[in-house]
Amino acid sequence: MTISTNSQPKDIVLTGDRTTGKLHLGHYVGSLKNRVQLQEQYETYIMLADVQALTTHFHTPEMLAGSVRQVAMDYLSVGIDPDQATLFVQSMIPEIAELTVFYSMFVSVSSLRHNPTIKSEAAERGYEDLYYGFLGYPVSQAADITFCKATLVPAGDDQIPHIEQTRKIVRRFNELYAPVLVEPQIIVGERLDGLDGSSKMSKSLGNAISLDSTTDEVRSRIRKAPTDPARVHKTDPGHPEVCTIYGYHRIFRSEDSGNIHDMCTRGTLGCAACKAKITGAIEEVLEPIRERRARYEQRPGDIDDILMAGTTKAREAARQTMGEVREAMGINYFDRR
Repeated sequence: MTISTNSQPKDIVLTGDRTTGKLHLGHYVGSLKNRVQLQEQYETYIMLADVQALTTHFHTPEMLAGSVRQVAMDYLSVGIDPDQATLFVQSMIPEIAELTVFYSMFVSVSSLRHNPTIKSEAAERGYEDLYYGFLGYPVSQAADITFCKATLVPAGDDQIPHIEQTRKIVRRFNELYAPVLVEPQIIVGERLDGLDGSSKMSKSLGNAISLDSTTDEVRSRIRKAPTDPARVHKTDPGHPEVCTIYGYHRIFRSEDSGNIHDMCTRGTLGCAACKAKITGAIEEVLEPIRERRARYEQRPGDIDDILMAGTTKAREAARQTMGEVREAMGINYFDRR
């Protein structure tokens, strides 16, 4: 086998989500809408990360089967085209696990413990004695990204430490063995705060609007969201910079957000009217998603076919990369080709 040094790699996109339940507007704003655009320009791999889901849900593996199909449905509903993007299931690519083991040989525990995202997630979940899988999932992510030699990774800003860890792993591997791997770049999406205003939108925190929400559910969730705590009457001057709903206007109604800001600070736009406006804007995003979802719900077998075809294609890429990795490391003992 000839080792490819990839001195001028073509751009390849790798992205994905843990299959722990429904995706939400935070996923859409942070990554999904970028993926829809990127699939038209680059070879794109989108992973359903069921193995990484086990880092926090190892005690409920039975949920994964349903969640894999749920997340796949979310992808297709937002406009991911299986003719343009390769959707695949992480656990069905054994080369990713093999690559993870090889990388783990030269990644220090201290570097993982100092990863800001690992620290914040551990604190958020109340973890004190970290499980090996949870602590090491940045190494698994590096394998996810590099098995197809991805150069671009659309993700939220919380993934920046993981991408930097991947870049370090790639550099270290190339220095130790041969320059066969490619350093990826992150494409950072916008961050959408949760409905409670206390942190990013998260399904685990219960502050999200899922992509399959009905109109009534969206209206109800927005209506209950806190706004400016200092604003008692609708004619009181507001403070948009501390209001979660105004943050949504900046993302979903950016062309009118300046006007919303002015009316709020002058006390000429009440919170109820402000919420009604943003509800309408979110509905404009969700309505075409609902229409696509309805079509796929009528053909559930199509989802399995799409995932099987994509996984077969992804595994071919993984086999090619693993062949080069093994040759670079000198452990292709019986390869006589």
